[in-house]
Amino acid sequence: MAQGCTTSPLNEDTVSPKQPIKNVLFIALDDLRPELNSFGATHIHSPNIDALAENSRIFLNHFVNAPSCGPSRYSLLTGRYGPTSNNAMKGRAEALKKRTGEIPASMPAWFKSQGYTTIAVGKVSHYPGGNMGENWDDPSQPELPDGWSKSLMPVAEWETPKGAMHGLAHGEIRKKASDMDVFQAAEDDDNIYPDGLITDEAIQQLQQLTNQPEKPFFLAVGLIKPHLPFGAPKKYLDLYEGVAFPENPYPNKPKGPSTWFNSNEFMKYNRWGKNPLTDEAFAQSVRRHYAACVSYADAQVGKILQALKDSGADKNTVVVLWGDHGWNLGEHGMWGKHNLYEQALRSPLLISYPDMPNPGEGSQAVVETADIFPTLTKLIGLPMPEQPHGKSLIKQVNDPDAQGHAAYAYWRHNHTIRMGNFRLIHMGKKGFALYDLASQEKETKNVADQHPELVKKMMKAMSAKMQQRDKF
Repeated sequence: MAQGCTTSPLNEDTVSPKQPIKNVLFIALDDLRPELNSFGATHIHSPNIDALAENSRIFLNHFVNAPSCGPSRYSLLTGRYGPTSNNAMKGRAEALKKRTGEIPASMPAWFKSQGYTTIAVGKVSHYPGGNMGENWDDPSQPELPDGWSKSLMPVAEWETPKGAMHGLAHGEIRKKASDMDVFQAAEDDDNIYPDGLITDEAIQQLQQLTNQPEKPFFLAVGLIKPHLPFGAPKKYLDLYEGVAFPENPYPNKPKGPSTWFNSNEFMKYNRWGKNPLTDEAFAQSVRRHYAACVSYADAQVGKILQALKDSGADKNTVVVLWGDHGWNLGEHGMWGKHNLYEQALRSPLLISYPDMPNPGEGSQAVVETADIFPTLTKLIGLPMPEQPHGKSLIKQVNDPDAQGHAAYAYWRHNHTIRMGNFRLIHMGKKGFALYDLASQEKETKNVADQHPELVKKMMKAMSAKMQQRDKF
């Protein structure tokens, strides 16, 4: 059976709580910007995530490895850089069949091999429920073979995981995006949207797991919101009546080579003939409905955390909250995520464990999603798996002033690296751009000509990471 972490002296490789950490509760949210009170926002109602942040290390500069669900979750669940496709997990699953023993273990598979019960509820890998197939419900086609003891997705009136993924209230299923409203606020309780059901199932699984205290668990819960379409119970939209939202600081499409895209995922929904790029009133409505989805997801987080506390297992459980990527709400003339600007790559990361030093303090360290797997392994005190591409964040968890490292990301044929306050984006034949995030212009002014030596240094570091990527 797996053992808890040691109580050796505090350093960058260990933690020393009064009681060994035994379990993991991992909560993922889809398309969540780091626009929460605990991350400096003043207009978002997120009391439950903010309460968790008060007992966490708040990673203010966490960046995902890809601005899309599939490849971002690939890095989360493997600790490795991988393909850019949303079918990244599928390629790995197929490779496992042919190259048994050659593919490094995924995070749940590793914990399972160390005696853990590993359970996923909701959207943890790319498909809710963790299975592939026409309706994403074929158990013979798991995204993570041998990873989960159980992988669950309640569907109710949405009928299938595919139906629930983009479902609106009372079982409405997306058959043709142009026939489905881009946002909605229906009257009723939390269970009229799929995340309410995911939360109920997660709580039920948590209760079963904590009734077997001799067996350690890794429970991963994946909430769908605030993913498109922006549907949430009306009471969460009402929270934003009269609330002033910050002005968009970068409303225009970038000039010159960039990773700008045409917002097609958003634009294909029914928008009642309106365009947020040209209609500011509509843009504000979209932002409010997105915020309502954030508050709805936050309420589900609160229910799950309360269930953990009620069980008593909070005293020996590490809790992680993670957003799979950000989302442009009009910044740089985009509505969506498929780009390599900060708004798409930066997402929330909170890591909490009992008796952690300096809880609630923010870390400015630059870190990346691939770091989570090795960090959890170290926190629990398990042997390290085959070296992942990510790095353990124990040093930053222990000390909010500890320095970070370079964060690498990719989308299609474009690559980027964030080092300190600079971001370099390499766009193949279109060239590259260097941005100074500490400047007033941030990602609106290419300063590559002013820093030729820094560009060389960052290109070298980025090229090394490009060579590491898994290819299936």
